[in-house]
Amino acid sequence: MGRAFNFSAGPAVMPEAVLHQAASEMLNWHGSGMSVMEMSHRGKEFISIYEQAEADLRELLAVPAHFKILFMQGGGLAENAIVPLNLSQGGAMDFVLTGSWSQKSLKEAGKYGTARVAATAQPDDFTTLPSPATWQIGADSRYVHICGNETIHGVEFHELPDLKALGCDAPLVVDFSSHVASRPVDWSRVGLAFGGAQKNLGPAGLTLVIVREDLIGHALPHCPSAFDYKLVADNQSMYNTPPTYSIYIAGLVFQWLKKMAALPPWSSATSSRRSCCTTFSTAPACSKTVSPKTAARA
Repeated sequence: MGRAFNFSAGPAVMPEAVLHQAASEMLNWHGSGMSVMEMSHRGKEFISIYEQAEADLRELLAVPAHFKILFMQGGGLAENAIVPLNLSQGGAMDFVLTGSWSQKSLKEAGKYGTARVAATAQPDDFTTLPSPATWQIGADSRYVHICGNETIHGVEFHELPDLKALGCDAPLVVDFSSHVASRPVDWSRVGLAFGGAQKNLGPAGLTLVIVREDLIGHALPHCPSAFDYKLVADNQSMYNTPPTYSIYIAGLVFQWLKKMAALPPWSSATSSRRSCCTTFSTAPACSKTVSPKTAARA
C-alpha cells in the first residue's frame, strides 16, 4: 500500500527517513535502554536531544545569538494569549488583519490590553495585503502583529515589513506556523516569531517561539508561570515538563533538513509545488492561493 501525503488541517506529511529512524530507536534510544518518551526531561539523555535540536534549529533558521529559542506547548492559538501576556505590559498592540488567523489573534489579545487594527484587508475579502505604507501604527504600540501566511484566505507575506522604515520602533510579531522553514527569515525585522511545528517541522504538540532577548522579562503579573518567557528561557524550556517526544521528532526533522542542504533548496522546492496552484495578487509581496483544497491549522 502506498503512503498517503496529508496536507489537510493540523499535522502533515513527515519525511519517511525520519519515521524509519524514530521506529528503529523506539524501544532503545542509543543504548539507553529506554524509549525517548520514557526518559526524564531532566536526564542527560534527553538534555542531549534538546540541546542538539535547539542548535540545529538555530542553524537552519540562522537565528542570531541575541534571540532565545523556546520549545513550548499550546500551538499558535495559545500564543495569541501568551504573546500579549509577555509583551503588552497592559498597553496597546497593533494588528494587521489579513485573514482568519490574524482576526483570532486580535480578538484574543484584547483580553490583555488594547488591541487595535492598524490595517485590514477585509474590504477586499482578504484577497490582498494592505500596503505597509498605509498601516496606522500608534506611537504607544507595544508590538505589531502579522500572520505570515493566512492558510484559510490564501494570502502570504513574501517579504517581512520593515517597521523601522515606517518610523515605528515597536517589535514585529510574526505568526509563521504554516510556512516556517520554507524561506529565510530577516531577523533584523523581527522581535518575536511563533508557530506550531506540526505543519512543517514535526508532530503536533510542539510550539516554537523565537524571541529577542530584550523582549523577555516583562510578563504581566497574572501571566501563568509556565507561559512566562523569562522563566521558560531561564530553564531551557523545562520549567515544566516539555513535549519531549515531539521535540525529539522535530530534532530528527531538523537533521534531515540539514542533510537536504537546508533552506535554499527547500524554499525552491516549496515554491515549485506552490506554482501549480498559486497566482499573484496585485498587492506587493503577496500571493493568493486558489487551490480547491484549503489548508488550516489546529
